[in-house]
Order: sequence, then structure tokens, then C-alpha cells
Amino acid sequence: MGNLGKQLIGFMVVLAVSSVNAQITHPKASPFTTISQDIGLSNITIKYSRPAAKGRHIFGGLVPYGRIWRVGANESTKLSVDTDVMVKGNLLPKGTYALYAFPEESIWKIAFHKNTGHWGDGRKNYKPEEDLFRIEVSPKKIAYHQENFLITLDAITHDSAQLKLIWGDTMVEIPLQVDTNAQMEKEIELQLKENPTAQTYYEAARYLQEQATDYERALGYLNMALELGGDTYYFHRVKSLVEAALGNYEAAIASAKKSLEIAEDLEKDEFVRMNAKNIEKWEANVVKQ
Repeated sequence: MGNLGKQLIGFMVVLAVSSVNAQITHPKASPFTTISQDIGLSNITIKYSRPAAKGRHIFGGLVPYGRIWRVGANESTKLSVDTDVMVKGNLLPKGTYALYAFPEESIWKIAFHKNTGHWGDGRKNYKPEEDLFRIEVSPKKIAYHQENFLITLDAITHDSAQLKLIWGDTMVEIPLQVDTNAQMEKEIELQLKENPTAQTYYEAARYLQEQATDYERALGYLNMALELGGDTYYFHRVKSLVEAALGNYEAAIASAKKSLEIAEDLEKDEFVRMNAKNIEKWEANVVKQ
């Protein structure tokens, strides 16, 4: 074979290989997404794909009852937590897990699975013994249609949230809890040891006030904040709330008036209104006393 023939054969081989490897990048039917949500000082991140209903009957139809579901589409849904989380009394340690569901008409089982290497639901490779734990939740009917499968975190507080799985006309809610108080107590102790500022004392007091706990300690922190940082409308604002919670309405009124006065000078209208409303309420309590 001549050089020309060899060159022609080589070109045809390259062309054939290129044709095999060539792929068109196209939109996914179930687009991938990532959600990340802070709960107190903890973070939860979920990575999943979002199939669409497209007029189909979802649970008990497209997603059969009594069979494992990957909680989405394509690869398995991954849930990561950066601190320990409690799920209906079960400890979910810091780490990453695959999330699976076993839907039924009246009860769903949700599995937090340690093996994150499965594609989709794992099929025959899925092993129940690799579940960290399972919980049971009741599905609810919703008053609207959710076209694309949705995972969201809602009803968020410093200590808890609801993990919601929503698709079609169905929603399930999974309660999550984190021990933010233990984390915050460590943080407060650490920061107060390391050259605390007025803002340090204020933020510690505000956390206690928001948690409706240990008001006497909160008041001590606020007094330190005022001593170190001087008068501010927000120091006096939180101090008034703490004093009212302790039942000392006269002191609360005096603090609220100071906060209102400073807020007026700074044109902080929202704080003017909030303080005025509380002053009116607490003056009525003083009369009753």
C-alpha cells in the first residue's frame, strides 16, 4: 500500500473516532440544582435533579408505591450537614448521605443512606443495611400543583427547620433539629475571653433575648455593652425588651424612650415606631400593676 493509501486510511480512522466521541451538549430533562441553607450555626446542602410532572400521575403512578425512589432524578440525591443534626430522634452525624424514599399512600419511609456511590436508586446494589436509619412521615395533599420536583427548607429557626419534598399535589415534611445553643454558649464563652468589645456583649445579649432565656445574664451583657460602647438605639432597644421580659416595665419604658430619642435623631423611622408601640403597651402594664 502506498503512502497516499496509508494516509487516507489514517484520516478515515481519525474521522470515525471523532464521530463516535462527538456529543451534543443539550438541556437536561431533569435539571440539576444545589440548595444550601444555614440553620443557626449549622449548614445543610442538598444536591439533586428536578424532574417535571408533564401531566403525569406522580405518586402511585410515575413513582410506584412500595418501591425505592431516588428522591429526584439521575444520580442519587445527596444531603450534606456540617454539624450533627437530629432527625425525628435519630442522630445524623456531620457528613454526606444519599437520600432515598419508599412512598406509600399513607406512610413514606425516608432512608438516610451511608453509601453515596450508587447511581440513581442503586437498584440491586442498594443494601438496606447501609442505611444509617429510616424514619416514617405522612404525605400531605397540597392546594396547588408543583410541576418540577422541589426540595426546600422552611420554618427555619435558630434550632430547627422542616425539610420539604414537594411534587405534583403531594408534600412530605421531615423535621430537623440542631443544637445551636450548645454551639452559641461555646462561642460566647470564647469571644468574651478574647478582648470583648461592646458589640461582643451586645450580640451575646441579643442571642439570649431572641432565645427567651437567661434574661438576667443578657441584662448584664447589655450594661457592659453600654459601658464600653456608649448609647446606641439598638443597645437600648434590646435592653428594653430584656427589662420587659423581667417584668420591670418602668425600666423598659425608660430604655425604649432613650432608644426612640436616638433613633429619631438618626432618622431610623422603623425603630421609632417599634419603640413607641412598646412604650404604649408597657405603660398600660404599669397602670395595671
